Amino acid sequence: MSTLMRVMELVRFGDADTAFAARELPKPTPGPGQVLVRVEATSVNPLDLQTRRGDYRDQVALPAVIGNDVSGVVVETGPGADDFQPGDEVWYLAPIFAGQGTYAEYHVVDENLVARKPAGLTHAEAAGLALVGMTVWEALVERTKVQVGERVLVHGGAGGVGSVAIQLASALGAEVVTTARARDHDFVTELGADITIDFSTGDYVPQVRTLGGVDVVLDTVGGDTLARSPEVLADRGRLVSIVDIPEPQNLLAAWGVNATYHFLFVSPSRAKLEALGRLVDQGKIRPVIGDVLPLADIAQAHTLLEGGLVSEGRRRPRGKIAIAVQQ
Repeated sequence: MSTLMRVMELVRFGDADTAFAARELPKPTPGPGQVLVRVEATSVNPLDLQTRRGDYRDQVALPAVIGNDVSGVVVETGPGADDFQPGDEVWYLAPIFAGQGTYAEYHVVDENLVARKPAGLTHAEAAGLALVGMTVWEALVERTKVQVGERVLVHGGAGGVGSVAIQLASALGAEVVTTARARDHDFVTELGADITIDFSTGDYVPQVRTLGGVDVVLDTVGGDTLARSPEVLADRGRLVSIVDIPEPQNLLAAWGVNATYHFLFVSPSRAKLEALGRLVDQGKIRPVIGDVLPLADIAQAHTLLEGGLVSEGRRRPRGKIAIAVQQ
């Protein structure tokens, strides 16, 4: 058996087409309490784009293997790792900015972060749900504590995070309002959105206000969208944002409605994965995989997620872009 593995390594910060190089690195060995996983699929997230561009260069020393989502098969266990056996299908979120990432054929992780993959999901689907699913769970269940009958606004409902957030908010018994382009309205409605707003043709704020405001806002966009979100919050509303804020925000509107703000950078957790897995098994959540590319095409995947057009004529898809690592 080879002691090497294929990876796509980030060798320079900047544009996707010059940032990555195919390399062979030593296959990692699991230590105490760890498992070695053959990565069947990973996915591309906005965090990966930010890392590649150099937004987190203080946390990432080049060359580096980045990426965080994993769905795969346990091939070896370290001393004291007793929860899994070789052959088990698992999924997890790798610790962010800590050790080797997941654009690789194999990955080592502490077994307490790993869960068994839901049988009803393919590896591409599981990899596409890990980071966004745990982000949405923490945002709507742990932070804002969405209740039955509340109204939730999900910005960017056709995206990777938004498409899962609509499903989870609906499963929690909320009325779901989402922003999406007109061409995506049928799609987000099928996911569970009750009210859709075309953000590209008008200001979403007065349209949401006509509804009487919302109890919770999930911001997946940032910028002006985040700055204006408190204008649609009901009294004592809650807002959670998953987007970095490079500039100061004027929060007077939030002050006026006694709003609670949460800024979220998700942490890996087996418990969150298991909770999401139960919803998957119940048919209440299913990740939307818009495209699957091989590991060698990781630069194209980044270009697609950024909204660019790649050589095959692909455009940015709805939902997540998964990477078939073993292909």
